[in-house]
Amino acid sequence: MFGKIGDMLGKLQEVKKKVEEIKAKLETEKIDVTGASGDIKITINGNRKIQKLEIATALQSASKEELQEQLLITINKAIEAADKQTADEMKSVAGGLIPPGLL
Repeated sequence: MFGKIGDMLGKLQEVKKKVEEIKAKLETEKIDVTGASGDIKITINGNRKIQKLEIATALQSASKEELQEQLLITINKAIEAADKQTADEMKSVAGGLIPPGLL
């Protein structure tokens, strides 16, 4: 009985270590996303931290509401891309040990 629990705890420690390694790797990975027909460019890392934001001059002269809307759309698109990257990386490590959404 304790052997199985010990094995499980060992596997969980191994998964935890791999998760930490993946988080460090995701910190350095860059994901480039464009929006507003290319007028907004966002670089985000795998840990959902925005690294760079560019807004074309043409969009800067648009109305405040249009700019805000396009920024929200593009930022959400970038976050979704980062989430997908993270999920893909974590799936490879967890191997079914960790329920979806826990990480």
